[in-house]
Amino acid sequence: MVEKEVNIRKRILRDYNKKEDDFETLEEYNDYLEEIETIIFNLSNDIDIVNTNKRIEQYKKENREIITKNKSRIGREEYELDELLEEEKQIGEERRKQLELLEQENKKKKQREKEALIDELTSSHQNAAEIVSVYAKKAEQTLEEAKVVPVAKATQFSTGIKFTRGGQQGFLPVPKLEEGPMYIYKSITRIFDGPEPPSAEEIISGGYIKHIRAETAQERAGGYTAVLACQRALQEALQGLYD
Repeated sequence: MVEKEVNIRKRILRDYNKKEDDFETLEEYNDYLEEIETIIFNLSNDIDIVNTNKRIEQYKKENREIITKNKSRIGREEYELDELLEEEKQIGEERRKQLELLEQENKKKKQREKEALIDELTSSHQNAAEIVSVYAKKAEQTLEEAKVVPVAKATQFSTGIKFTRGGQQGFLPVPKLEEGPMYIYKSITRIFDGPEPPSAEEIISGGYIKHIRAETAQERAGGYTAVLACQRALQEALQGLYD
């Protein structure tokens, strides 16, 4: 049943391909979408098949031109999407191959270093601890090199603009924004027109918050504190007293 509905939906949407821009009002567009769902429901459940098919044929006759235009547009969009997916697939495959080669090379390098360490320990008169220390540093360096994963050649910018053959782009370039002057921080100038309100430290040491309801754990998690409420109340009380 589900597969049947999916196939019917695909078939219907090939012709019922209008966009919101094709309608004068949002209400007309919503009515259009509702009609599509009604048609799909009827065909999926074998309800009023004859009249439903007549509605479809009538719609196709009345909207032949716009259906053709939208099919052309959808075709281009699908082609661009398929092209992008293929590029991403190729990038992923190339990256996988590079990782496999790198892993194989690291395994071979470790094996060579291990064999060299054994040869050095058996043939050298140098202190064994010093020899092991030197090879331990080499092994650590090999491990760090293994973490550096080669990046596949990019085929698009992070903004989604693609590189294509011949230096052409699949989409319009992003307009360059003119940068303004660097931001310079300026401390806030507060004008109270009254006595300077006490700071948070003075409110706590002066015992002001004894008369304020303590904040709950939820309020504290949201950034609210009793000190803040008390400070705001005192600011409002002292502000404008010199007017």
